[in-house]
Amino acid sequence: MNNKSDDLKILVQDLKDQRKSLEKKEGRIKKDEEELIEKLSRVSKMTVDEAKKELLDQVQKSLTSEIAKKIRLSEEKIKLEANGKAKEILADAMKHAATSYVAEYTISSIIVPDESVKGRIIGAGGRNIRAFERAAKVEIELDESNEIRISSFDAIRREIAKRALEILIKDTRIQPTRIEEVVKQTANQMDDVLLEEGQNISQECGVFNLPNELLKLIGRFKFRTSYGQNLALHTIEETKMGVSIANQIGANLDVVKLGCLLHDIGKVVTEEEGTHVEVGVSTLKRFGIPKEVVNAVAEHHEDKPFSSIESVIVWTADAISGARPGARYEPHEGYIKRMAQIEEIASKFKGVDSVFAFQAGRDVRVIVNPEEVSDDKLTVLAHEISKALEKEAKYAGQIKVTAIREVRVIDTTAAK
Repeated sequence: MNNKSDDLKILVQDLKDQRKSLEKKEGRIKKDEEELIEKLSRVSKMTVDEAKKELLDQVQKSLTSEIAKKIRLSEEKIKLEANGKAKEILADAMKHAATSYVAEYTISSIIVPDESVKGRIIGAGGRNIRAFERAAKVEIELDESNEIRISSFDAIRREIAKRALEILIKDTRIQPTRIEEVVKQTANQMDDVLLEEGQNISQECGVFNLPNELLKLIGRFKFRTSYGQNLALHTIEETKMGVSIANQIGANLDVVKLGCLLHDIGKVVTEEEGTHVEVGVSTLKRFGIPKEVVNAVAEHHEDKPFSSIESVIVWTADAISGARPGARYEPHEGYIKRMAQIEEIASKFKGVDSVFAFQAGRDVRVIVNPEEVSDDKLTVLAHEISKALEKEAKYAGQIKVTAIREVRVIDTTAAK
């Protein structure tokens, strides 16, 4: 009897436990039902577009983190690939820079047939050679060989002398009056020489049908150097690299060709004042050169922000041609002297504490004493220094003057 009573108690307890479990399940079901009713109620009030939007918003939120990660990875991959591709393009462009054009530097040479010809050039007591040097404004150097060297830093003057001397050697009538006559005639023919050289340089760059007067200016490139680099060789080299880059990236070839060919035209225009960039821009406008080309010339030293991909290409090709090993040279003493002169000119102004010249003298940093130079005076001082450098300093291109006024306040904590 007791056993049955115990079994009954256990059964009753099990029923109670089951009931509690069912009540809990019923509560959860009721809660889920209420949530479902609420969601259905909310959805029922939405339009189809609103329901779609809510669904898309939820999906977008869940994918935002994954999308951002993929974008970052893609950007890194693109940068690596772009960097490698850029190197390939530049390396390929540099391979196309070779040119067979013959340039002029500071010395020209002529080989004479024999000693008798050299004797006639010298003349009795050296009168012929003195007359030639005076008329042509060059120096003649003779040695024991059959070579005559004509020396002058003015390459056009040297070319006139070379051509005149070749005529005199063939003519055999070498005497002071004839020398003056031939030199004068040769100088008058230089326009034809410059036109011919301008045509040669332009054709080497793949540019045709330019005005004759502009071609004459281009012809002067053969007789002009910058830091020891012949301007004609630099221009042809740069143009070939620019064309190669333009082909690779799909830029406007005509603009790049003209921009590269004419970027240094201001260096051979002596009738106007200003930097070679400013003079070049005004010269090209006078000849009616397209605006895109003029912009490339105006921007090739970053004096203005780049306005097109073609301008960037002209700047890039110019930088590569000028910066490659062996392209340019300058005596160390001359470099030091020029830098010291620039710093000395800027240091003369009142309130200047120290001056530092960078980038071969194209960038000058001026540190002023803040107690002597106010913020308002700083602008005026920078302008005055730049004007003084224009008048007194020897430089190529432009000089950027940066005046810096720095005020420092120092305090110290108490010792612990």
